[in-house]
Amino acid sequence: MDKKVGVYICSGCEIGKSIDIEKLNQVASSEQNISICKNHSSLCSVEGVDLINNDIASENLNRVIIAACSPRAKTEVFDFPEDVILERANLREQVAWCYEPENEDTQMAAEDYLRMAVTKVNNIDVPKPFIAESISSEILVVGGGITGITSAIEGAKAGYTVHIVEKEERLGGWLNKLHKQIPYTVPYNTLIDPEIEEKIKELEQFENIKIHISTTINKIDGQPGQFEVFLNNGKEEKITVGSIVTSTGWKPYDASKLSHLGYGIPNVLTNVEFEDLVKNNPDKELPKNILFIQCAGSRDKDHLPYCSSFCCGTSLKQAKYIRDLSPESNVFVVYKDIRTLGLYEEFYKEVQKDDQIFFTKGEIEEITENDNDIKVNVKDTLLGENISLSVDMIVLATGMVPNGTEDLNLNYRLGKGLPELKYNFSDSHFICFPYETRRTGIYAAGSLRAPMDIASSKEDATGAMLKAIQTIEATKRGEAVHPRSGDKSYPELYLDRCTDCKRCTEECPFGAYDENEKGTPIQNPNRCRRCGICVGSCPERVISFADYSINSVSAMIKSVEIPDEFEEKPRILVFVCENDAYPAFDMAGQKGLKYSPYIRVIPVRCIGSVNKVWISDALSQGFDGILQIGCKPGDDYQCHFIHGSELTETRGENLQETLETMMLEPERIRTEFVEITDYHKIPDIINDYVEEIELIGPNPFKDM
Repeated sequence: MDKKVGVYICSGCEIGKSIDIEKLNQVASSEQNISICKNHSSLCSVEGVDLINNDIASENLNRVIIAACSPRAKTEVFDFPEDVILERANLREQVAWCYEPENEDTQMAAEDYLRMAVTKVNNIDVPKPFIAESISSEILVVGGGITGITSAIEGAKAGYTVHIVEKEERLGGWLNKLHKQIPYTVPYNTLIDPEIEEKIKELEQFENIKIHISTTINKIDGQPGQFEVFLNNGKEEKITVGSIVTSTGWKPYDASKLSHLGYGIPNVLTNVEFEDLVKNNPDKELPKNILFIQCAGSRDKDHLPYCSSFCCGTSLKQAKYIRDLSPESNVFVVYKDIRTLGLYEEFYKEVQKDDQIFFTKGEIEEITENDNDIKVNVKDTLLGENISLSVDMIVLATGMVPNGTEDLNLNYRLGKGLPELKYNFSDSHFICFPYETRRTGIYAAGSLRAPMDIASSKEDATGAMLKAIQTIEATKRGEAVHPRSGDKSYPELYLDRCTDCKRCTEECPFGAYDENEKGTPIQNPNRCRRCGICVGSCPERVISFADYSINSVSAMIKSVEIPDEFEEKPRILVFVCENDAYPAFDMAGQKGLKYSPYIRVIPVRCIGSVNKVWISDALSQGFDGILQIGCKPGDDYQCHFIHGSELTETRGENLQETLETMMLEPERIRTEFVEITDYHKIPDIINDYVEEIELIGPNPFKDM
């Protein structure tokens, strides 16, 4: 099909006051395949959108360029037919609002961005989605505790067939072992019976929930829409599901490591052991004086560095039922902090009303066993002095440790279970996509994902099931899930050039590639998140997307006009990730922050998708420097595509080799990382680098 491009330039939002629109018209009209070039004072208005739609219909436009505001703005307004490629040239946030108006350099930037947009649409195609045959709409839930049960019920309510698999002989998990639960509603002063029996009865009412107890998983093959699950309940059974919710739960921290808190002494129990004692012996006479030690091994660099979130509420609950069962008993609670989030604070206040429950902040200094009791010395108390307690029983509020997921037995080259983050909790993007894992279509829920109590686990279960349903429906349409939701492109491989180097299979965070015995990649298209990291990894240009390829970005780079060295106007190419760095640039513009107009920004799907071919092309074209800005990696923040930013750092050696081959200074390439809120850092990052490049001097390839 012939390429027919329509260019629409907006003069509103101060663009017309900053940039010479007529000159932009001349630039656009001189480019290839331009059928129409029009201006409007407000393209996002009803009249502006009608203008574009009418031209699409009358002129059979199949490519539309809107030179106006950021592509992150007005997305619901500029919504055209799927067979029309839309490109947004950001003349507002990243030109008019950040550069000096009516300035030569501002004009040059606007013209370059327009050229880049035209070049891009001339070098990409409309993606054709990959839609697998026989996509299953059934869902697997692994784990039959409160999280798994809730997730299965929510999936069944939505009309999906759900298989719930539990390795034990009955459903219920930890809730089977509870004596009482914390109240969820006012007046928060009466404990409630465990809800698990009621939830199991609700589960069993659904004909579209298939329960598999005393069952393990031998193997899981495949991809979203086509996961083949081999169950073992004495004999092997195969089911095919479209997505999976994993809710395998937690186990208590090993209390044998807490001898310094008295564990090993008779009548020193963990919170789990005490709950079990009372549930199975409801008529047992409880001791006169019982001490709870909070954060027993938690928030401790030598044990569990994190808060397990449920321990404080559990101790308050247990203190409450001690007083209900044994009105003569005294309860002491020694804590680092009492953490009762949200409405649980109301329950805490109710427990505090009991004069025979004594709370103090403090550190356990020493625990010794006497003939008739246990002596506990506490320092740094709220009383301002050390205290000594003689008690008959100690309950240690030990934390939770996530169960592993190796029992999923995933047939992935990257491992049998879900990858794990810090502290061994299941991998997820905890900031933006909490249920997601690196295994597309397989979601983590409950205390497998993060420490949480019953109420939070139920909420988490609902969210994870929603994501599992979304995955199935997106797969049916051939669309990606987060963070490029709705993207219908997928990687196309030209294996005639493949050298079997295995870099794509090793670097893909999502296991989208398997490999044969030679090392040749084998695609699993429905696992792909469209991050393009494989594009960046491939040294042979084997991998491309219809709308994102080596050739299309290289053409954009080459479309920029490079001033000669005598003009003393350096050009710096800036690759920015679309998830954090690009929004930060936009926000800098919205705040009116100014920075050098010598840069040219190209958004990329992930900074890990930058191929060294683009680096070579930019340097050969005459760019004086290259700046890569991606999501901030690390434990406290995360790249949206898991380790794309980290890969950029590890690939640095290859880039330096490129510079050495071209006999260029190593400083001509720099990598920076930002959070989405770091817009205030953008001017300093840009201006500092421009200053450094000016000191180094022009790229010697500039006039070649």
